[in-house]
Amino acid sequence: VQLQASGGGLVQAGASLRLSCASSGRTFSMYVMAWFRQAPGKEREFVAGISRSGTSTYYADSVKGRFTISRDNAKNTVYMQMNSLKPEDTAVYSCAASRTVWVEQRKDEYPYWGQGTLVTVSS
Repeated sequence: VQLQASGGGLVQAGASLRLSCASSGRTFSMYVMAWFRQAPGKEREFVAGISRSGTSTYYADSVKGRFTISRDNAKNTVYMQMNSLKPEDTAVYSCAASRTVWVEQRKDEYPYWGQGTLVTVSS
């Protein structure tokens, strides 16, 4: 599966952005999807994940209540709405896909990755 992320940009603290990740192929609904981010000098970390049907979602504590992950299996796309952005949210955000049954938070569980999209939040 090939993934293409978009939607990053430069915003001020408190603003919102919506990231999108489009997938090629006809089996998108068979993949657990997730967003990870990597800030300069830091490890890549799990941000949010969504089950294959979209009925279950999981979030890192740092983004709970501010970010919302969703998917449209008919459009082969996963989204992440990011509200109340903070400077510490600045990072390269990447989408990832896995054939695991459950949403996993370990990046090693995801064999398919899109290119990152840069989110910069100024104070």
